[in-house]
Amino acid sequence: MFSVQFLDQKSAPASFAPSPDRSLGAEFSLADDEFDIQFDVPQVQRLRFTQDLMENDFAVLAALLEPSGPDPAKVQIWADQALSASQGARLEELRGRLSGEARIRAVDPIHYLTGGESCKRDPRLIEAVLAAFNQANLDRRSYVLVIGGGAVLDAVGYAAATAHRGIRLIRIPTTTLAQGDSGVGVKNAINYFGKKNWLGTFATPWAVINDTKILETLPDRDFRCGFSEAVKVSLLKSAPQFEILVANAAQIRERDPEATQQALKHSILLHLQHITRGGDPFEAEMARPLDFGHWSAHKLEPMSGYTLRHGEAVSIGVALDCLYSSRVYQLSREDAHRVVACLAEMGLPTSHQLLAEKKALFDGLEEFRQHLGGELTITMIDQPGSPVDVHEIDQAAMCSAIDELIEISRGAKAIGREVA
Repeated sequence: MFSVQFLDQKSAPASFAPSPDRSLGAEFSLADDEFDIQFDVPQVQRLRFTQDLMENDFAVLAALLEPSGPDPAKVQIWADQALSASQGARLEELRGRLSGEARIRAVDPIHYLTGGESCKRDPRLIEAVLAAFNQANLDRRSYVLVIGGGAVLDAVGYAAATAHRGIRLIRIPTTTLAQGDSGVGVKNAINYFGKKNWLGTFATPWAVINDTKILETLPDRDFRCGFSEAVKVSLLKSAPQFEILVANAAQIRERDPEATQQALKHSILLHLQHITRGGDPFEAEMARPLDFGHWSAHKLEPMSGYTLRHGEAVSIGVALDCLYSSRVYQLSREDAHRVVACLAEMGLPTSHQLLAEKKALFDGLEEFRQHLGGELTITMIDQPGSPVDVHEIDQAAMCSAIDELIEISRGAKAIGREVA
């Protein structure tokens, strides 16, 4: 159902008095010339957690694929190329099981894309994805099943959101970063004009499935990346969860199943709560609170030629903004240093040589502002669990925070701790 509210109706001149038209309803009048109508579009976020989707939990996926008529639901599968070696046989089994369902028809062989930021930098790749949709005659009631890390989810999701103005998209994130953050998001984008996520859409996925088994083949570096977003969202939303992450940082680094799954599930539910209950899922306002630590992260990635993973750049950005918040806002220096130590204990980088290129880094502030338009709005924190939106950055204080972060990194290396 749509809820409709009429705002600021202005009447036509009194000399024109049309006869009432009851078909319009009492709210509409031909005597009015201006209508500002506020309405809500119903959205559903379907999030599922599974232990082994391709085996015992297959029914969870099958239940999400609803035919819209007498014919079976068409499903096209896209996957990260890196999965072809480690999960290829299981993906083929999954496709076979889909084809074995009477209500479902898997079209085409599995389509593979090279993962990482490279798949978001070439518009020709998006054209190839769209061409595959068209060749298979997918429509708005068809399904695109995308299995991969955040970049693959972004690229295929962007194509699915624009084809026919939206084909049903089911995301199966295969990295901790995508499972703990972007998988459940309503954003899809590719990089353009050398800028991250310049071309994109807001579109709610049909469903998201976070599967535990599929994470097992992740290299340690990629496995740890997702927990920078877990730290970020806890600092914004939940001081108690931040304390749990601090206490479990070493276990997370060592991939302890209980600690990692608890952290990922809490992270995604905090993100989902913000998206569905925060009042601004499509970022119509000027604040981007879930992008705490991201103004510098989004700049560090292209500055590094994308050798920095997104989760690593976010780790550095969160550490930096916490040190800045301790200078300009009320965040205690103790808490700021606990954040840096927690990230390092998880095996994440907290500094990078590119931080020394401050002029180039500060260009990220303007790019961050341009992405939304209007006044620059950056989220900082005054204590764990308490965000504050600010509209300017004290560059001298930020430079001081950068210098301190570099020194902390040097000191950690001197005593043998592993930071990048």
